[in-house]
Amino acid sequence: MTPDLQPAFRALADPTRRDILRLLGDRDMTIAEVSDQFDMTRAAVKKHLVMLSDGGLITVRSEGRERINSLNAQALRPVMDWLGWFDRFWDTRLDALKSVIEQETPDD
Repeated sequence: MTPDLQPAFRALADPTRRDILRLLGDRDMTIAEVSDQFDMTRAAVKKHLVMLSDGGLITVRSEGRERINSLNAQALRPVMDWLGWFDRFWDTRLDALKSVIEQETPDD
């Protein structure tokens, strides 16, 4: 049974959220630290972080008064598996095209 990928794809649909994921891939960050990387309000960044959390792509933990955001890279595995089908799709077609071209190309 395949997992529901809709929340993850919804989270990945926005370029700002993809940039946030790249940042969190380097290190865990507070909302303030993420906000410092963008020209938008902290509230706007918080909305992006909520979407990423709802998509399962980040985890949020409390440390005192701070909320620390971390990349949940394992949640990207089902997305990568789904996208992998298209790699195989194109590999098969490109291999067939290569065979046709090689058959039509005269040997030197």
